[in-house]
Amino acid sequence: MRRATLFNYNIPMTAGVILRDRRLTSRHGLLVRLKEAGREGWGEIAPLPGFSTETVAQAQAETLRWLQGWRSGAETGHALLTPVSPSLSSSAPLPKEQNLSPSVAFGLSCALAELAGLLPSAGNYSGALLCTGDPDELIVQLNQRPQPVAKLKVGLYEAVRDGITASLLLQAVPALTLRLDANRQWSLEKARQFARFVPETLRSRIAFIEEPCRTQEDSRLFAQETGIALAWDESSRSPGYVPTAEPHLRAIVIKPTLVGSLATVCETIARASEAGLTAVISSSVESSLGLTQLARIASWLTPGVAPGLDTLSLMQQQLVRAWPGSPLPLTAAEDLEEVC
Repeated sequence: MRRATLFNYNIPMTAGVILRDRRLTSRHGLLVRLKEAGREGWGEIAPLPGFSTETVAQAQAETLRWLQGWRSGAETGHALLTPVSPSLSSSAPLPKEQNLSPSVAFGLSCALAELAGLLPSAGNYSGALLCTGDPDELIVQLNQRPQPVAKLKVGLYEAVRDGITASLLLQAVPALTLRLDANRQWSLEKARQFARFVPETLRSRIAFIEEPCRTQEDSRLFAQETGIALAWDESSRSPGYVPTAEPHLRAIVIKPTLVGSLATVCETIARASEAGLTAVISSSVESSLGLTQLARIASWLTPGVAPGLDTLSLMQQQLVRAWPGSPLPLTAAEDLEEVC
């Protein structure tokens, strides 16, 4: 007999979390739990405001319809999991998502994968450190790591300030590899202003900058002029995009909540690998449950690549599963609001 429960959550955020010019005061989403034959699987469905095309209300309606069919015995999960393998042919079409929104497809596929024992238990919990808070404390933390990797959000303030901050971190932590994320906030001239304050001798330790300019053409020109490598994030989710090698492009940033099912994530990673690009699993500000699953997916599908999952510090509590070493209070499943 199949049983399913859908939970609603709303986590208060710490002050100052800004996504695409909007302040995020709380993280609202859904958790799904599937049970069958003594097994259990969880998934998180959390559209990200400003990035996801679907709302939480729309995702909830889709999920309830899917769960109704699954409870009745319908084999509705095959397209979400088949094939769950990183070694696929790029000539194959992307798996169908059963008309589900990306966040719904991803959350349900994780629950199905756990239920079927397909999602490995080992996780990569030592990813890129998100640069927030006191700079002096951040530098101490980074210097304590043997091979520090950090992610710095740029584009929220003046480009000159961002350039100075990036240079400061690279100079203060000699072993640091820095990832930058601009979210298409800069004009080409603003991006150039940033680069003027990053000495050429330090630029080789910038792993990549995600979407520095408002257009791909300007981003490519910026990379050509500065020698700073690119990563596609938003561009990789454009309709019809296929990972392709091109000058100065080093990585594809994959946010599964925005991409779709595990099958689609696997296919995207496979195509990136075939193009000689690094695939980086990254957070969409999920709860601790979703983040621990992303850590497991990163260890499984992108071994040796530090994921970008250091967003739990932006929240005031954890849900159901704790992130290793986090001091935040943990809310158990029985304390969550049940939708059905």
